[in-house]
Amino acid sequence: MAEEQNAAPPRDFKKILTFLFMGVNVLVLGAGAYLVYMATLGVKPKALSNEQAAQEIAQFEAKLRGEPVMYTMAPFNTNLDGVPRRLIRLEVSLEMMDEEGYEEIINISPQARDSIMRILQAKSYTDVETVQGKLHLKNQIVAELNTSLKKGVVKNAYFSELVVQ
Repeated sequence: MAEEQNAAPPRDFKKILTFLFMGVNVLVLGAGAYLVYMATLGVKPKALSNEQAAQEIAQFEAKLRGEPVMYTMAPFNTNLDGVPRRLIRLEVSLEMMDEEGYEEIINISPQARDSIMRILQAKSYTDVETVQGKLHLKNQIVAELNTSLKKGVVKNAYFSELVVQ
């Protein structure tokens, strides 16, 4: 009988493992929070003096005053969206900010043409028949090309030819 009283009750290993797992999770979570806190504690944004800001603005304005470079793409022929099927013929000239952008647009010309083709194929006749629609199309082309360029900037797009049949 004494042996039965001195014997330890059987342990439930599932409960022990559950508490051990919870403890390890809390420790890992705390260590991660501490590392994130320490990594962002001393970060200060870069201070820019008035003179440095004025220099950067002057450089940008000088770039804007420079001679723009024009790049004329080969004409596009594609179908517009909608029924009845309509064909659009478009020739685009891109006004680039500088020669560096001109070289870049020439290097990515196939990707640029593909981007413009996707924009055109998503348009319907009612989207491009008005002056506002054509202006919106120009803005879409400029925005799409600027997202794909790394160094250069497209200032404007000009339609040399725009025919919808």
